[in-house]
Amino acid sequence: MSKSKRLIELMMTVNRKRKFTVKELATEFEVSTRTILRDLQELSELGVPLYSEVGPHGGYQVLKERVLPPIAFTEEEAVAIFFASHALRHYLYLPFKTESSSALSKFYFYMPGDVRDRIDQMKNRVDFFTPARQTREPHLGVLLEAAIHQKILRIEYESREELSSRQIQPLGIYASNGLWYCSAYCFLRSELRLFRCDRMHTVAEDTSDLQPMDFTQVHLANQDSFFQMKVEYIDLYVELSREGAQRCETELWPLPKLNIRDDGTGWLDGQVRQVDILFYARFFMGLGNEATVKAPVELIDRMKQILSEMMAKYT
Repeated sequence: MSKSKRLIELMMTVNRKRKFTVKELATEFEVSTRTILRDLQELSELGVPLYSEVGPHGGYQVLKERVLPPIAFTEEEAVAIFFASHALRHYLYLPFKTESSSALSKFYFYMPGDVRDRIDQMKNRVDFFTPARQTREPHLGVLLEAAIHQKILRIEYESREELSSRQIQPLGIYASNGLWYCSAYCFLRSELRLFRCDRMHTVAEDTSDLQPMDFTQVHLANQDSFFQMKVEYIDLYVELSREGAQRCETELWPLPKLNIRDDGTGWLDGQVRQVDILFYARFFMGLGNEATVKAPVELIDRMKQILSEMMAKYT
């Protein structure tokens, strides 16, 4: 095996093992321990973060910030990955903003000149626009880590009514229309809740004796079915004009299934959470004559109440 090939395979091996001894690697690659020591020194100079431990139980360990082995991309794959990451620049806050910017710079720098020229020509001709927001969302990384590692967080949250302290267990975060949201189990309400990340004043790991729920298999894609039996749902039916259907297509969550007719009109038909009545009232009022709510009665009554209050305000 050539030295260059051995170094690449060695990089992949140490990233996979995380902890190993020189003797183990020498046996696996069928070379001397001296050769492995030289190879490890070269990997370290290339940026692989290796840490050595002495003693009878010592060896080598790859630190958390390990370097991944090289991956070969086609030109089209490289361009697609570049623009997928490039589109994130519209978000002022990301759970991995520094790392994303660093990766994009590396990716661009090591591309062949003709591919960089192609990207430069495309930069101003393709984009993924996101509304510019002035909100602060500095806790995205903490929320994401808590969702991954099943941790309970204590947050100071500003709702429409008050500033309150909550214990939550995040299931995941997502961006929509320029804003970040965190879907989490709220121990105060004993149910699944959606939190605006910019309304979280403080976020810290909970230090109480409260034990986390087992949400290992629960995530953003299946959370509704998991909590179906724990939350009160009601039937929703709304008729939509062409414009109304098009505007509803831009809403990723929490609207039910959108159905489109051949003429472009459509309807929403499905179950929604009882606690979200106020959200839907305001949303469909924002659509004006482009939406006609048929059910539930509670939603229609709430819309009438809001309209009456508005009429009184401007009379």
